[in-house]
Amino acid sequence: VQLQASGGGSVQVGSSLRLSCTTSGLTFRSYTMGWFRQAPGKDREFVAAIKWGGSGIAYADSVKGRFAISRDNTKNTVNLQMNALKPEDTAVYYCAAGARIINSSMRDNQAYVYWGQGTLVTVSS
Repeated sequence: VQLQASGGGSVQVGSSLRLSCTTSGLTFRSYTMGWFRQAPGKDREFVAAIKWGGSGIAYADSVKGRFAISRDNTKNTVNLQMNALKPEDTAVYYCAAGARIINSSMRDNQAYVYWGQGTLVTVSS
């Protein structure tokens, strides 16, 4: 199983970025997909997640209204559209996949079994 995250970069405050995560080796449509991030010196934290059918979506309060997660089950890809970026969004962003995740566990990184390598997002003022 491989998860490949891409789309990170260095941007100014207020800018937008679109992260993508392409997967292989798993039955993508059966997995809940999540995005997490880890800032320097901090623990990894939940950002957003989307269930296999796209009907269940969860966001961290810190990104709600600015970020949007989506998935394309035909391309085995999950995306994270990030708008109105802030310096506190600076982190390495990881995509993750988990099977049979119940709604209450979507924010729990331990519920995800496969992880990508991360892509760095830097937001400067």
